Amino acid sequence: MKLLEERIRQDGKIRDGGVLKVDSFLNHQMDVSLFQEIGREFLRLFGDCEVTKILTIEASGIGIACVTAQFFHCPVIFAKKNKTRNIAGDVYTSKVESFTHGKVYDIIVSKDFLSPHDRVLLIDDFLANGSALQGLISLVRDAGAYLVGAGICVEKAFQPGGEMIRNMGVRVESLARIKSMSVEGGVEFC
Repeated sequence: MKLLEERIRQDGKIRDGGVLKVDSFLNHQMDVSLFQEIGREFLRLFGDCEVTKILTIEASGIGIACVTAQFFHCPVIFAKKNKTRNIAGDVYTSKVESFTHGKVYDIIVSKDFLSPHDRVLLIDDFLANGSALQGLISLVRDAGAYLVGAGICVEKAFQPGGEMIRNMGVRVESLARIKSMSVEGGVEFC
């Protein structure tokens, strides 16, 4: 998606350690007009899949998932990183390692909101090592739901996550695939 690539070139900031900061428009301060175009593109890619639920992980994917859900006319579920008192009853759970935070989380979704009748589209802001997507895939499979695929805003194609998830037989559609990036050389897209 050229619009997203241009925005990354214009406003993204590359930091040491393989970090691309897009927090001025994607995952801290959110450009909702850009999200509208992202949602429209995910509808173009997955619109024929009869999506009944969109699943993401807290926190950065929630805004993108919500705007995308408006195009699909379906609810959004977000996997929580901590069980809270207001989640009563049974839950699906999986472990996820966060590249950004350097921690392992238990993610959970209430069994009330994910069932074998659902056709689930995963939405997330980044795909790097694939841990978050693996955790979400596990939740969908534990529920017996049908996974239609994963819509990703930014994929670091030079890291192993995308290939690993695709090798699991999951359809992955990334709107901006980064071939390489460095502080000195900037971002090169696939």
